[in-house]
Amino acid sequence: MTGQDWFEKDFYAILGVPKNADAAAIKKAYRKLARTLHPDHNPGDAAAESRFKEVGEAYAVLSDPEQRQQYDAIRAMAGGGARFSAPGGPGSAAGGAAFEDLFGGLFGAGAGGPTAGAGRAGGPRVRYSTPGAGAGAGGGFEDILGGLFGGGFQRGPQAGADLAATTTLPFRQAVQGSTVTLTVEGRKVTARIPAGVRDGQKIRLRGKGRPGEGGGPAGDLLITVHVEPHPVFATDGKDLRMTLPVTFPEAVLGAQVDVPTLDGGTVKVKVPEGTPSGRTLRVRGKGITTPQGTGDLLVTVQVAVPQRLSGDARKAVEAFARATEDGDVRSELRARAGQ
Repeated sequence: MTGQDWFEKDFYAILGVPKNADAAAIKKAYRKLARTLHPDHNPGDAAAESRFKEVGEAYAVLSDPEQRQQYDAIRAMAGGGARFSAPGGPGSAAGGAAFEDLFGGLFGAGAGGPTAGAGRAGGPRVRYSTPGAGAGAGGGFEDILGGLFGGGFQRGPQAGADLAATTTLPFRQAVQGSTVTLTVEGRKVTARIPAGVRDGQKIRLRGKGRPGEGGGPAGDLLITVHVEPHPVFATDGKDLRMTLPVTFPEAVLGAQVDVPTLDGGTVKVKVPEGTPSGRTLRVRGKGITTPQGTGDLLVTVQVAVPQRLSGDARKAVEAFARATEDGDVRSELRARAGQ
């Protein structure tokens, strides 16, 4: 930001706050605009990006009490406009003089510093040149204002940008929680991934983004987690889901079967007599353990149909069919279809 920006930009209007707004109101307005205009929410929108930068510049000045005091003083001297006017009434030819004329009136046209030239009837236009390389300093407009207001005309603290990263976890690590190390802009960042993280879930690490400038806070790091699928289990919040094949006799007559668990063990599950395919049985406390509690294992029964039958097995099935031929399993379906 250049010194001329302080003359030309109304930082209060940029943030949408009155000139007497307190620090809390300024901060609230900045946060609201920054969230709305952040490049992550407006990809490819050059206008939003430009406004985002303007909002950041305005907040950097107005959030710093010393810089805000200097800014208010300059804007008051300039009448709230973009440039100073030289002494001489509105009707004088010098009425359109630039802010350099004001400094000329304050300090005079001393030898070696200003250069003068006839430009208007109201008097010469005075411009100040910066000291040359031999003078040792390279100060300019900001140095003049720094001398007037007792401090450097410097950019205020700037918050660092948020950064994005991705990581892929095996299913078991995602369920149990894991610690990963990522390389972000040449830095090693260690992140704790909580137990039960979902595929595609984003984890925000506060202060692990790009470092701030001038003492400003660092941005955040947003990690998108991808979870590799498991051949048996799937997650459903804190619960684990799986499909359990059972035989026809087990489904019809009922049975107690061993069901595998994610920790490598097994648990006994009772399949009630007459259990149809698609029914889900709940095994409590065998899901995912999180700070909010432990979920359950949801077991969906699937009746396995043999692809090949021995002679004896076929005779047994045929005998069963004859014994149950009076039952019509599709009668209710036809009745509902006709409604």
